[in-house]
Amino acid sequence: MRIVIAGGHGQIALRLERLLSARGDEVAGIIRKAEQGDDLRAAGAEPVLLDLESASAEDVAEHLRGADAAVFAAGAGPGSGSARKDTVDRGAAVLFADAAVRAGVRRFVVVSGMGADPAHQGGEVFDAYLRAKGEADAYVTGQSALDWTILRPGALTDAPGTGLVRLEAHTGRGAITRDDVAAVLAELVDTSATAGLTLELIGGSTPVSVAVKSVAGN
Repeated sequence: MRIVIAGGHGQIALRLERLLSARGDEVAGIIRKAEQGDDLRAAGAEPVLLDLESASAEDVAEHLRGADAAVFAAGAGPGSGSARKDTVDRGAAVLFADAAVRAGVRRFVVVSGMGADPAHQGGEVFDAYLRAKGEADAYVTGQSALDWTILRPGALTDAPGTGLVRLEAHTGRGAITRDDVAAVLAELVDTSATAGLTLELIGGSTPVSVAVKSVAGN
């Protein structure tokens, strides 16, 4: 498979790139800074230099054509303000979805966040983040040309992955390692039977592959 990842230098994306390239997939990661390219190459991915805050849908579509799947894993980051939550967490996700439709890439996986909701109330930056993610998710789920899956991890940690998760429509609050999020994403990309599902993810007791197969069969 050829898989294109938006936000290719993110902590989850780099982990995902390593997993996908190790199993033989062809992986490209979209990055904003040329100096990030070496990290992607080390992970086995092809760096694609493109700023999703200023690119057009056609610019992005050029890099998506011929791909089997697209993964949106970009984010404005913890140090950013409300404005970039809108331009990246919402705007770039909408752009990436539009580009995938234009390029004819049906399989589309989004890394969202627990509690994402376009109607979320509050004036803090994190509130703006949850609204932006919720608005992006609502847009993606309205695209009939995409076989979309929305993944909403709980609180992210850098602890080593356990390979054991809880993946359901509603899990309740909890933590999840970035390693395990990447492992679930790698399975979801391959599992088109999860199309049309919005899933929450926290640490649990079920092996990743079993958890993904279970929700795919529901």
